[in-house]
Amino acid sequence: MPIQRQPFYPFDTVFLFPYYSTREEYEKATGRPAPPWDGTKQPKYWFDPKAIEATRKLVVYDTVLAISENGTLLRDETTNHPQLDLLVLTKEVAATVNIPPKGVGVGNIPGSEKPEVQMPLRPLKDYEELFFRFGGTIAVRDKQYYAQTQVGFTSDDRILLQSIATKLGL
Repeated sequence: MPIQRQPFYPFDTVFLFPYYSTREEYEKATGRPAPPWDGTKQPKYWFDPKAIEATRKLVVYDTVLAISENGTLLRDETTNHPQLDLLVLTKEVAATVNIPPKGVGVGNIPGSEKPEVQMPLRPLKDYEELFFRFGGTIAVRDKQYYAQTQVGFTSDDRILLQSIATKLGL
């Protein structure tokens, strides 16, 4: 379903696959029980249904959020937008989820503190960009529509001011 044009829309609108927050959500959506939790691997809340059919051992996803080793989202230093990266997984890992148990009485699951495997994103349209909203959450901005809604400083003005502040070390 096409997204109605608006200045911003949720980050999950660019996800390539469904995201399952819990094992129960996965089971409800797929009709299959979630694979057993493996604390030696990173949590993974999505799966690529076609990955297992790949003719190669590795599957490459062109666009994911770049994260540090501790799971912190990285920013592009020139644009101050989320930095993007490639993701390479074995086809077996790409084709399955690794969702830790959650709920009442469940806590401190070994391995669940590891950074999650990032969700592959669809290619952004020419007029779209990812950006950090207040509080560090990520959203998608329709650059054309957003520019039309600006009064006073435009988004280009803000980018210029951010660049100046970065050069000045502010």
